[in-house]
Amino acid sequence: MTNSKTPPSSQNQGQTPQPEGFRSGLTNYGDAGFSLFLRKAFIKGAGYTDSALDRPVIGIANTGSSYNPCHGNMPQLIEAVKRGILMAGGLPMDFPTISIGESFAQPTSMYLRNLMSMDTEEMIRAQPMDAVVLIGGCDKTVPAQLMGAASSGLPSIQLITGAMLTGSHRGEVVGACTDCRRYWGRFRAEEIDHAEIEEVNNRLVPSVGTCSVMGTASTMACIAEALGMTVPGGASPPAVTSDRMRIAEETGVQAVRMAQSGLTIDKILTPAAFKNAMVVLLAIGGSTNGIVHLAAIAGRMGLTVDLAELDRMGRDTPVLVDLKPSGDHYMEHFHAAGGMGTLLRELKPLLALEAMTVTGRTLGEEIDRAGAPFKQAVIRPLNNPIYPQGGIAYLKGNLAPGGAIIKQSAASPALMEHEGRAVVFENLEDMALRIDDLNLDVQADDVLVLKNIGPLGGPGMPEAGYIPIPKKLALQGVKDMVRMSDGRMSGTAFGTIVLHVMPESALGGPLACVQNGDRIRLSVSRREISLLVDDAEMARRMAAAPATRPTAARGYRKLFLQSVTQADQGVDFDFLQANPKQET
Repeated sequence: MTNSKTPPSSQNQGQTPQPEGFRSGLTNYGDAGFSLFLRKAFIKGAGYTDSALDRPVIGIANTGSSYNPCHGNMPQLIEAVKRGILMAGGLPMDFPTISIGESFAQPTSMYLRNLMSMDTEEMIRAQPMDAVVLIGGCDKTVPAQLMGAASSGLPSIQLITGAMLTGSHRGEVVGACTDCRRYWGRFRAEEIDHAEIEEVNNRLVPSVGTCSVMGTASTMACIAEALGMTVPGGASPPAVTSDRMRIAEETGVQAVRMAQSGLTIDKILTPAAFKNAMVVLLAIGGSTNGIVHLAAIAGRMGLTVDLAELDRMGRDTPVLVDLKPSGDHYMEHFHAAGGMGTLLRELKPLLALEAMTVTGRTLGEEIDRAGAPFKQAVIRPLNNPIYPQGGIAYLKGNLAPGGAIIKQSAASPALMEHEGRAVVFENLEDMALRIDDLNLDVQADDVLVLKNIGPLGGPGMPEAGYIPIPKKLALQGVKDMVRMSDGRMSGTAFGTIVLHVMPESALGGPLACVQNGDRIRLSVSRREISLLVDDAEMARRMAAAPATRPTAARGYRKLFLQSVTQADQGVDFDFLQANPKQET
């Protein structure tokens, strides 16, 4: 990766120093002196003194919401951050932004991620602050905050809300949301009854916090630390622990130091940082959503994530973290095993150790400062991985000329080389109408194909790529099939599932041409996903049904459909990316 835009922190070099604290970003009244006078008069109405107002101002992005139990510890985190800021001589100022609750946002949280990133960016720009603490955890909130902060250019530091604790069902450890899907699959297969599924429902989420497995929230927490955007150890402490509160206090202290030193975000989000993030994504068996979010954050810095390079890295980067859905454990066990400190120590030969972090030290220096290794069974050494390659593989073929991905570490080995008959669902409505039809013409060795759930087709690229096993087959005990779509799946999901097929069907990609009964070949070893139809027939089908880009009459949906990019560019808005861009 190479940076291709002027870093925000360097844009004023050689010019008059910019105002700081409450003197910065004055409201336009046509009289700067009056603007500052008025601002101070109003803030003094809240009880602030001139002494307080002369301190470095540290903004705190508050994403608390009754609709977002992943952020249920927000009040305690804010208080701990404020304590750290005051201890370090700063003035904390919390402010609200959009909060996206994964299971509450319709049609999908991804549809709103870019809106949250714009809200975050503009509130950082609009209000006087010398640095900002970004508090997020639920799947799309951390990438939205990092995207917004990257565009704003200010000293920025991420604080993760933390994972929930695990629960127990009839003596078995359970946690959201891999076990949600597993038990729901058993319920659909009539292996458990209504009474038990309701009992499980009360056990899956025993505390506030994000999903307790290596889903998208935990993946983004680990990626944020790998990028250097959290204090060391910031990814793994559970939400309701004292460890998490101490991390919050330390984050407040560090935010003041960053403001004083001028450690802006562009000095941290460098090509080396993104390399480290990709290595970690592969090694943790992370969510496929992590690729989309990394691409979006990189795009804000004038960088691109090369999926072919990610795949090459994956051949040398095994999965080391034994967490569901690729393994057996949960985030609280990852934390007890030393969290990212232990993992980064194992990955040290593969990392760009010169990458800067929010502490002002390099990643290599932070690894050396971490505690001594100890015996544990959750984070494996490089020579004893739980999976020999990285968790994600990049596929190409005539069905996906722009590429597609598969989470190979969570797939069934027997299905990784497979050829089968296509069973096609044209959209979500079609799938909902027919997936439980006991007369559906489907067999266990077929390939389920779902169209029109990409960035435009969804809209918002919903996590519907985890196509349910048809009821007819679930009742027969079938647990996995090859499935493919232009959409996403939750990081908590598992199975042999091809995702992010590009171009999407709503743009006229080859996926739109697949018909019932076509033969599809998946070969993960050859990195291939192909429709076994000759080129002439493919061209005839595409010419017979030309695509028309979806549109909307007004509002955010109109903006979204006009501006959203494909998965390889992060499903971001084209006008928010830094230009020009360069690939590695």
